Amino acid sequence: MRPLLAAAICFLLLRSCADAIRCLPGELSRGGKDSSHGARAKFVEAPEYRNGPACRKLSGDGGVSVCDPSLVRVAMTLDFEYLRGTVAAVHSVLKHASCPENVFFHFVASASTDRESLAGILRSAFPSLRFKVYGFDDVSVARLISSSVRHALENPLNYARSYLADLLEPCVERVVYLDSDVILVDDILKLWTIPLTGSRAIGAPEYCHANFTKYFSDEFWLDAEFPKVFAGKRPCYFNTGVMVMDLVRWREGDYRRRIEGWMEIQMERRIYELGSLPPFLLVFGGDVEPIDRRWNQHGLGGDNVVNSCRPLHPGPVSLLHWSGKGKPWTRLDLKMPCPVDSLWMPYDLHSSKDSSLAAQQS
Repeated sequence: MRPLLAAAICFLLLRSCADAIRCLPGELSRGGKDSSHGARAKFVEAPEYRNGPACRKLSGDGGVSVCDPSLVRVAMTLDFEYLRGTVAAVHSVLKHASCPENVFFHFVASASTDRESLAGILRSAFPSLRFKVYGFDDVSVARLISSSVRHALENPLNYARSYLADLLEPCVERVVYLDSDVILVDDILKLWTIPLTGSRAIGAPEYCHANFTKYFSDEFWLDAEFPKVFAGKRPCYFNTGVMVMDLVRWREGDYRRRIEGWMEIQMERRIYELGSLPPFLLVFGGDVEPIDRRWNQHGLGGDNVVNSCRPLHPGPVSLLHWSGKGKPWTRLDLKMPCPVDSLWMPYDLHSSKDSSLAAQQS
């Protein structure tokens, strides 16, 4: 019985880390948030992906300027806990891009983490990758974060997407924001070129059949003023893990400050329970450019222990998103994958992949 008990405890510890976008520092190790990153940082080198003949020519003979207008820009957060997912996501973007050499990654990492080590790991896996790592002042943001239904949702890096317009250079006018638990199976250029009509600052797949009211507490809906934020709109749920963002309009609309305003109200009134999503819904609900749902097949992180593995939704798929409690790398390492995890495996560059696959097939 003891081996079974130990295995169960191990699984619960790993699963708790997958319950949200990322874990808080030190949740898996008492030695500090980066103490075990050496064991998790072994990746094989990805194939070299080259531009097709129709790609726009980048300016400059040597290094490409971060302000080059020919770049297709992807923004992601970066940390050691989710590094395996990030590397797989980057690999999928490059593999399916018609112009992979034109893709530039803007990575946002905690200012207190070892960004040089993170950058070095990315270079070893992708020697020709065009990217920059930005430091994020998570200490200042932490003061605005209230307690959530899950402790891991309180990690400040979960809120970094709200600060992209401040962190990135003023010449960066648009980005595609991606969570670290996604895989693209289509050309990123198609998502990048989707127009944002009118004055809309973001575009995302919407899900208007979802019960929008459940994302806010009775404290919010019973208030005389709060619900007026949705007056004249048809607010729908959208997942903030995949967004096209116009940073020019974001800066002009001071949307970072608007999101912070709701976070400050939350500190006093407790108007929602779920981390960084509700402030986005409050600011943008009813004013989002609707993008085809093929670009966010989310919810694939169902927990197979309670028999809730999620199948793919009907219809075409361009992006797979393992949002939810279960992450494919955790389930694969535990030899307890869901069927959809086989779609993530081809993009995994972690050195443990071959041994894990061999163990599954034996």
